[in-house]
Amino acid sequence: MAPTRTGFTLALCLCASAALAQNYPNGPLRIIVPFAPGGSTDILGRVIAQKLNEKFKVPAVADNRPGANGTIGAAMAAKAPPDGHTLLIVPAGFAANPVMYKNLPYDQSRDLAPASQLVAGPLTLTVHPSLPAKTVRDLIALAKAHPHEISFGSSGTGSLNQLAAEWFALSAGVKMTHVPYKGGGAGVIDLMSGQISLYFMNALQSLPYIKSGRLRALGVTTPQRSPFAPEIPAIAESGLPGYDMTTWTALMVTGGTPREIVARLQVEVAQILNQPDIRERLAADGMAVVASTPEQFSAFLKSENAKYARIIQAAGIAQAQ
Repeated sequence: MAPTRTGFTLALCLCASAALAQNYPNGPLRIIVPFAPGGSTDILGRVIAQKLNEKFKVPAVADNRPGANGTIGAAMAAKAPPDGHTLLIVPAGFAANPVMYKNLPYDQSRDLAPASQLVAGPLTLTVHPSLPAKTVRDLIALAKAHPHEISFGSSGTGSLNQLAAEWFALSAGVKMTHVPYKGGGAGVIDLMSGQISLYFMNALQSLPYIKSGRLRALGVTTPQRSPFAPEIPAIAESGLPGYDMTTWTALMVTGGTPREIVARLQVEVAQILNQPDIRERLAADGMAVVASTPEQFSAFLKSENAKYARIIQAAGIAQAQ
């Protein structure tokens, strides 16, 4: 029986799609890092760029485009040709931008396409030793007895540090006072001097201070304890069931990039992340490899967008222009 015109057309499309993915990439790759050099997002972007260069034998570079909580770099990726040669690496706080900013220069759901959630890990609920709270339950009781007297720092309004603390306060039914800083370093300094009460810190950053006794860890923000510090309980097991504010890093591409190219890219990046030396390096930073599919990351990103929107609205966090 002769093939129908529809069947013939479908076969041609499938062949074309397979060839498209097989020939990818056919030019230089640029990974836009929408933050300044030196941070964890930048470091991971550079590792992936180096490995993609080795794999594909084409130039692959990390391009730092900092500003406005990642929105400047994201806008550049959103406006690039949809051919998979411009990538965007983003941290968890990126998911708050559609709610935090009234006039984003891009539409996240239309102009950017999820490729993969790369890694995930916890923040650590860290307090000054002078605070009379040894556990999460102690902290909740103290905050209920002294509304607004407990202060928490963050690296800026709308940052993941703030959202983690606001989610904690909302879940526990307590009132605390937010002290925003221009970056995380100043907040950590004030925490160690006792100027503020607590800070949801990057887990790796907090460990030296915790081990030296200069700070105290009450819990980690992932649903389960972290392998890098199993002695620190999860907040979810310590008085706030269901609490989860995982920090993560993910890869996106320009919206409209062919699915076959996105799928090929995800496979290659997953192989990079699962190389033993890369896994060990990430584990040393308190991060676990996720390497999710585009479909899995798309669903996860939607849930994160919705969660952050609920927190921002409930906490009354003001939008930026």
